[in-house]
Amino acid sequence: MALSRRQRRSAFRWAQYALLLVIVVVFAFLADWGRLGKAFFDLDVAAKQFPDVITVALKNTIIFTALGFALGLGLGLLLALMRLSSVGPYRWFARGYIEFFRGLPALLIFLAVGVGVPIAFPNVFLPRNVSIMLALGIVSSAYMAETIRAGIQAVPRGQVEAARSLGMSPARTMITVVIPQAFRIILPPLANELIMLTKDSSLAFLLGTTPAQQELAQFSRQALLEAKGLTPIVVAGLCYLVITIPLSILQQRLEKKYGAGVPGGGTV
Repeated sequence: MALSRRQRRSAFRWAQYALLLVIVVVFAFLADWGRLGKAFFDLDVAAKQFPDVITVALKNTIIFTALGFALGLGLGLLLALMRLSSVGPYRWFARGYIEFFRGLPALLIFLAVGVGVPIAFPNVFLPRNVSIMLALGIVSSAYMAETIRAGIQAVPRGQVEAARSLGMSPARTMITVVIPQAFRIILPPLANELIMLTKDSSLAFLLGTTPAQQELAQFSRQALLEAKGLTPIVVAGLCYLVITIPLSILQQRLEKKYGAGVPGGGTV
């Protein structure tokens, strides 16, 4: 008898499960677990990473990410407002900035800040944390500007008209009515941007570092020079997950709560 469409889908799904099980079993039998354990999960090597991997590397990663996100959010909001401005030069500048820095790899931006700024302004000294904040802020602001712009445009027009009918000025309407609602809409993508920025902070080593200034990637890279295996990379990866997994869970909850956006027709 010919199988129904539902039965075919079910059979195909179980075939995929079986194939996955075969791959896992073959990998389990062929892999050299002794060498894998020694290379990636050497507990003695991992123990040597503590507590510095937490008190120095993880702490610096969080600090760099927070600094970059704060600057990126402020610049992104300003660029989004300029992008929506009725003044032509503001729109042109914002669009050029966004397209330019979204098109460049973060690596080049770090090099430009670390090398280009001292050459262009030899009398200006930027502390390392400020340089990292600038690089990460520039990287993130171009993306967040478009996210914020989309959020502002998603706020129902009726909200603006209601605020204006109450006598609010355009600036007050934007600050007290539109922007708060826009941020409710864009919270999930902003959380995703924070996750991406956490990983981009690994480029901070390009601006020079001391042992006390190392973030997770540089810390693990330095530990590799002293270790015989790749355990330091695994430890650093777990520390990144300590940051990114809670952020991912937060993002999913925000998507469930705010993913549908602000319904139209509401009141101010």
